[in-house]
Formats: sequence, C-alpha cells, structure tokens
Amino acid sequence: MPHYVYILKSLKDNKYYIGETANVAERLLYHNVGRQRSTKHRVPFVILLVEKFETREEALKEKTN
Repeated sequence: MPHYVYILKSLKDNKYYIGETANVAERLLYHNVGRQRSTKHRVPFVILLVEKFETREEALKEKTN
C-alpha cells in the first residue's frame, strides 16, 4: 500500500509540519479540525508538498532524513 510524506504550512504562524500517511486528504482534514494535538493551535494548514512511496517503511525513512 502506498504511503506519502507531506509538508504542511500553517497559515497562522507560517511554520511547517512534516508527516506521513496513507491518505493525504484525510490527514489534512484531521490537522485542520484540530484533532492533532501537536498542531491544533496552528490551524489552518495548506499542503506544500506530497511525495509518494511504495511502503510505509520507505516513507518513514525519508521523513527522518
């Protein structure tokens, strides 16, 4: 199953967040409704970059580089 590394930009403070998911649209919504504890005070977010990987392991490896 493909996984994605994504970079979000907060429109509130102009800072970035890097994450990994199997469903980018669902994950963006999760952030923007304030369900992610580490980012809820920084909503709203927009997607700056999405990169696709064949496996979660590959995505996680890229995220940590």
